[in-house]
Amino acid sequence: MRMPRLLGAYAGAFYAFLYVPIAVMVVLSFNDSEIMGFPLKGFSLRWYGEAFAANELLGALFNSFAVGIFASIIATALALMIALGLRHRVPFREAVLPVVLIPIITPGIVSGVLLYVSFGVVGLPYGLSTAVLAAHVTWVLPFAFLTLYPRLHRFDRSIEEAAMDLGATPWVVFRRVVLPLIRPAIIATVLFSFTLSFDEFIRTLFVVGSQRTTPVYLWLLIAEQMATFLPAVGVVIMLISVVVAGIGFWVSGRAARLAARVEN
Repeated sequence: MRMPRLLGAYAGAFYAFLYVPIAVMVVLSFNDSEIMGFPLKGFSLRWYGEAFAANELLGALFNSFAVGIFASIIATALALMIALGLRHRVPFREAVLPVVLIPIITPGIVSGVLLYVSFGVVGLPYGLSTAVLAAHVTWVLPFAFLTLYPRLHRFDRSIEEAAMDLGATPWVVFRRVVLPLIRPAIIATVLFSFTLSFDEFIRTLFVVGSQRTTPVYLWLLIAEQMATFLPAVGVVIMLISVVVAGIGFWVSGRAARLAARVEN
């Protein structure tokens, strides 16, 4: 009986380590106190009002949404093309996967320095539409590929062969057969990629220039101001990520059920 109890205690400590800080942040975001901390002095929404009254937060949220949308769409499109290409015999096929996964195994600070130096040497300006977008696409692409590739790898090629036997061109087969079946997986990949881009901080910090994304703005609040509405900003960022990720998981589950029905 001792081992189950030890495992239960370990699991409890593990989940407490993960979720108690989040719970504390949520509680403090409603605390009606001029000091960010305990004791609690009452319930109030004032810090959310002050957070959204700051133009910096609204601008950072807009920047994060814009970069996240473009980065997720570009990364998903590239991942889809790579996954489709790997279904055929192409040169250096075995080397594609290790190359695609390099951004995952490279430390974020190293990637940030490399991007900072590379854009400086080339002479390209730092900012959201240039260096930050490139950094986010590079970071998100491996995850988008790992999400899409298994779905396409398990795809029943006999369906495509049947369509081509009936006279359909490869483009028609993709547009009217393959794409409708993998569309939920593509949507889920875009949503998952968006959450990764929206939360990306380290690489962004090196190349963002004078502009701000939401994680960078949150870091500046911690480093420079220790603003009392800091927990409210953290809760807003967390809720956006959780909602988008939840929708992505729901769409992904729907895609898996659709694929199971097709295969059966």
